[in-house]
Amino acid sequence: MSDTTPPQDFAATVAQLETIVERLESGELSLEHALTAFEQGVRLTRDAQQRLDTAELKVRALSEDTDGKLDVAPFATASDASAPATDSGNDSEETPPW
Repeated sequence: MSDTTPPQDFAATVAQLETIVERLESGELSLEHALTAFEQGVRLTRDAQQRLDTAELKVRALSEDTDGKLDVAPFATASDASAPATDSGNDSEETPPW
């Protein structure tokens, strides 16, 4: 993969951005190399933002009811709590902090 080709997944994009930031913060790059790294970082940031926007649209599309309003549902419903747990490591009494 070249420096101008964005990574294929979001995690790789973030990792590459972190590497660029570390290089820029080190202060060891020449002005020309720093500008090139900054430009690459801007491209990666735009790519990452576009991926996040696309993911948000997908989540919204999957979460909307027939009226176009967000249909927020809990992860576990009342019927799920009465069903036998399939994962013995999960305590059905616990609820996530969110």
